[in-house]
Amino acid sequence: MTTPSTRYAQFKLVLLGESAVGKSSLVHRFVKDSFDEYRESTIGAAFLTQTVNVDENTTVKFEIWDTAGQERYKSLAPMYYRNANCAVVVYDITQAASLDRAKAWVKELQRQANESIVIALAGNKLDLESDREVDTSVAQSYADEAGLLFYETSAKSGENVLELFTGIAKKLPIDAAASRHRPVPKGVDLSKPSPSSGSGACNC
Repeated sequence: MTTPSTRYAQFKLVLLGESAVGKSSLVHRFVKDSFDEYRESTIGAAFLTQTVNVDENTTVKFEIWDTAGQERYKSLAPMYYRNANCAVVVYDITQAASLDRAKAWVKELQRQANESIVIALAGNKLDLESDREVDTSVAQSYADEAGLLFYETSAKSGENVLELFTGIAKKLPIDAAASRHRPVPKGVDLSKPSPSSGSGACNC
């Protein structure tokens, strides 16, 4: 019986969105499964890592750059989303203007980031449903039109946070990026050249 290979892939992920939409809270819920009601604003960007299991044989590691949302840090954003494999653009479902800002970030990513970048739109603060200003259908329609993944999340309760990052992982080119770890059959050492290789021999 063949032992299935274990695939491991690593991807750069950036979070974007205006200040106070809950980007850092989302990341900390995902990475540390914790929530701080009074988290201070990010300065510049914060770096964290976390893994998700896409299936029983595949693990994806995210290198996460959580960017600051304040306008004075906007010029730094390209430094973080450059060469990113995926992005989460976050808005606050209780603030309609934050969705407009999120749309601007999506346009910037589609124009300047890696052309194959996977973008997810996350409507955060689902626990504040009674204060909602952005209808789910409106955001979903925009996400479909722009070719984005779409989730509504709550960093406070944890709702849909793991689903968000797992959904992104499933859209990434894991086959192309994965390193595979499987036993090498006896008698075959791929690290050594063929005994027959010599001048003019093709060792391909």
